[in-house]
Amino acid sequence: MHAGDTYEVADLALAPTGGRRIAWAERAMPALLSVRDRFVAERPFDGQRITACLQVTAETAVLLGTLVAGGAQVRLAASNPLSTQDDTAAALVADHGVGVYARSGVDTETYRRHLSGALDLAPTLVIDEGGDLVNTLHTERAELAAALRAGCESTASGVLRARQMHREGVLRFPMVAVDATPTRRLVDNRYGTGQSTVDGIVRATNLLLAGRTVVVAGYGQCGTGIAERARGLGARVIVTEVDPLRALDATLQGYQVLPMAQAARVGEVFVTATGNRDVLRAEHFALMPDGAVLANAGHFDVEIDIPALTDLAVERRIGERTHIDEYVLADGRRLQLLAEGRVVNLTAAEGNPASVMDLAFAGQALTAAWLATGAPLPIGVHPVPAELDRQVADLRLAASDIHLDTLTDSQRAYLSSWRSADPG
Repeated sequence: MHAGDTYEVADLALAPTGGRRIAWAERAMPALLSVRDRFVAERPFDGQRITACLQVTAETAVLLGTLVAGGAQVRLAASNPLSTQDDTAAALVADHGVGVYARSGVDTETYRRHLSGALDLAPTLVIDEGGDLVNTLHTERAELAAALRAGCESTASGVLRARQMHREGVLRFPMVAVDATPTRRLVDNRYGTGQSTVDGIVRATNLLLAGRTVVVAGYGQCGTGIAERARGLGARVIVTEVDPLRALDATLQGYQVLPMAQAARVGEVFVTATGNRDVLRAEHFALMPDGAVLANAGHFDVEIDIPALTDLAVERRIGERTHIDEYVLADGRRLQLLAEGRVVNLTAAEGNPASVMDLAFAGQALTAAWLATGAPLPIGVHPVPAELDRQVADLRLAASDIHLDTLTDSQRAYLSSWRSADPG
């Protein structure tokens, strides 16, 4: 099986290696495979054309294989060229019939062309990660928007962009905030991103984090996980925040909370996880100690002000080590930028573990099926139905042979009544 000429990958000969990589990921994704079995029987995507812009990894391949098993015609563009696994891309084309437009390390122009190529499918559903696909559908490929049934967004940054578009009255089709489910925020963002971000930093630098000062910018779900994992490895963790409730939470968890202007003086490893831009800026670079490591865990490469860092540097040592560019400042201090400022867990490591993506992608697949078979939604940004998120948790618990207590009739009656309880 292959997708004819509707693909652009590095080398189809890599497909056997990619197939083995995908099979390995499937071992840790029982919830999604349960959904696939259901889709084979129910065929929720018959007649549907799905374009996705996602990280081209083995875990993503398991998701797309599940959509194909449910009857969908699928095309894929890479949301981050630095994380693209060329062997996985080849296997998706050769073994699953997915039209993949992705090669590792392509430039911005090719990235944009790949987005447009994937959209040539004239999709009825889209699955986005960061909002670039949806943005393209409102700009260069606006002629395709009217035929879209709906879209899904997998990141907090992309959901923010979609909500801004809706507030301004320009959003042309309904979007579902897949990122915002309780299951995804807990497992994917906190535990998955927390572990894989630290993994990326350690792989790139080979640093011992024990005893070092790690500054985490942003204490949302991702920042919480990063702080927990860094502290678990023996680091002293400082948190910076703009939200008072999150700052209070960090304080009560035992972290020191400082403004970045103060944290910059003492930090040795800096990790941004805010979803905003220019979190680390020129005034912060001017204060950092020699050898400071700069890493970004946000979806876009704007959290670290790289143009300002470039302007300050008298020398740039590109590729000083794999995934490390060293910037030498006028006073001799060296700042080490990881993964070109892109999302470090997917560029310098392999992203979230397959067992984490199992839950995230099972929810994504069920949400896409709900959109394909349910009543059309009004234009806006919608939550995932709570029942779908509960199904994801149930599937994973069942696969892990974990069983829960159930409420008795008297307990249900107690919880549903406002009258005083009668202990007798």
